[in-house]
This record gives sequence, structure tokens and C-alpha cells, in this order.
Amino acid sequence: MTDPIRLLGGNGSPYSMKMRAILRYRRLPFVWELRTLATRAETAHVKPQVIPMVQFPDDVAWRVDSTPIAQELEQRHTERSILPEDPVHRFLANLIEDMGDEWLTKAMFHYRWFYAADRDFASWWIASDNLPAATPLEERRAFARDICERQVSRMPIVGCTEENRPVIEETFARTVDALESHVGLSGYLFGTRPSIGDFGLFGQLRTLADDPTSMTEMRRRAPTVVHWVRQTDDLSGLEGDWVTSDAELPQAVHDLLAICGQAYLPFLAANAEALESGAEEVRMTIFDRPYAQAPFRYQVKCLSRLRSLYGRLKGTDKARADALLSPSGCLEVLAG
Repeated sequence: MTDPIRLLGGNGSPYSMKMRAILRYRRLPFVWELRTLATRAETAHVKPQVIPMVQFPDDVAWRVDSTPIAQELEQRHTERSILPEDPVHRFLANLIEDMGDEWLTKAMFHYRWFYAADRDFASWWIASDNLPAATPLEERRAFARDICERQVSRMPIVGCTEENRPVIEETFARTVDALESHVGLSGYLFGTRPSIGDFGLFGQLRTLADDPTSMTEMRRRAPTVVHWVRQTDDLSGLEGDWVTSDAELPQAVHDLLAICGQAYLPFLAANAEALESGAEEVRMTIFDRPYAQAPFRYQVKCLSRLRSLYGRLKGTDKARADALLSPSGCLEVLAG
């Protein structure tokens, strides 16, 4: 038997859940390990210290960052790919995944650490996943308290402020509304099989479906999405197909592209401009509401990557992509 991939992560980590679901769907042998205090010593040298961490059987080096890991899996394994065969659909799936990872994640972080009930739930969850069962109650409480204080202090860094709350909660509402119109058993964005875009959204929604405030809102607003999240957690038994190149894409795709075009991509462009000019703040209007945060260098790489992927589309593929991207406002940013 082939040695398994090692996946080191956390049950409350959206990117860990995303990677675990991808490995399950692709039927790749792997071992899931919680990153606890006991396992930190082995990976103390890994930079940056983020999860998930993945180690392949033929290489002792640890990989981090779920998107590059997913792309490396595509190079290593051809079966049950999560990249649509059609070049245009593949680009759209990559764009939606990026939006999930880098924009919807603000909703995940906001709901988890803004509301008191969610802070209590999440900090105790993280403590429970890190500490042995025999840990004294007061020590467990102290650990949870430290986690909560650290994460709450980081909220402004990722834009999760009171000022930005309406934009972030609108993002969450628009995302689940878009998916509620289409998803369900074998209902995915580009066919009856999941794409990297589906998994990018799933990772964030997997957490949002557990935390108290967002869970309650999702159950009220998008009950089918709640069950779609449960289904997508393990799709190892699913067989499905991609839609054809000439098929009409579901309205959910167009609605998600609208979030990209009205919020995520304009933010990426404004973020890049702020860093280039040396500005200390990105300040803009999203969904007719004010939004502001400090610029973030990693997301310049996101914009560059998306523009590079878009630039690879040629001829009729580019024309088809432009027709899909233009109504949402995505094209203006992607074309640079």
C-alpha cells in the first residue's frame, strides 16, 4: 500500500476542512492529524506557522497554503481532478475559490470573534482540540481565554471591524443566497462534481455552519446550503460530470461572480494601489457601504495570480470568459 499523505490541521480551521474534503473526494490515501501542542515541535521550523500543513510520502518538506497544495495535487494525481476541463470554467472556478479563501474568510473570522457567544464557543473548541483530556479545567479556561484575546486583537488586521460589519455580513448573506438557488445533492457550480471553487467556498462555510450566530443565520436563510456543506465534507462516493463548454452556467455562478466584481476584485485592486503608494489604509465603498482596512501584502499576490490566469485565456475562450465576466464588473480589474 502506498504511504499516505499527512494532513496536519484543525477541526475549526476552514482551510484544513477544505483540504481534507479535497483529499476525500479525490480518494487519495491520507492521515488526518490534529495540530496540537504535542505535534507543534515537529513542525516548529515550518514558515509560516499556518494550517493545514501537508507532507507527501516522497518528500519530508511540509507544504502550507491550501491553494498551492491543491494545485500540486493536480500535478501529482490526474484522477478525479477538481479543475474543470473547460478552460473558461476552470478560470471561473479558480476565481471563486480565491474569493472564498480571501474574502468570504472575513465573514468566517468576523462571526467567530465578533459576537460573545461565538467567541466563547470557538475559543473552547480550539482549547479542546489542543489540550489533552486530563488538562485541569482552570488551565483549559486560561488557554481558551488567551486564544480569544489573541484572535480578537487580530480582527482589525483582517478588516473585521464594526465599521466593516455591514459589508462583511452582506457578503455572507449574498454568498449563501447564491448557493441556495442551486446546490444540493450532486449540485455543484460546474456540474455534478465539485470544482476547486466549490471547495474554496465549502471551507469557509464549514466553519460558518458550526459557529452559533452564523449557523443560526444560515439555517434560517439557506437551509439547503447547510446540508450541502455536510454532503461536501466527504464526497469520496460521488461520481459526476462537468457541464459542457456550451452549457448555460447556473445563476449561482453569476451571483458569485457579482460578489467578485462588486467586492473582492475592487478590494484587491485598491489594496495593491495602497501598497504601491505607501498608503496606510485601503478605504473604499462596497455594496454602497464604507469599507476600510490596512493594506495586506499577500493579497497583491492573489491579484497577480488571477490576472495571470486570466491572461492565459486566448481566442474564443477569452471571448467566452469576457462575456461572462463583464456584466459582474470582474473584467475591469482582471484586464488590469
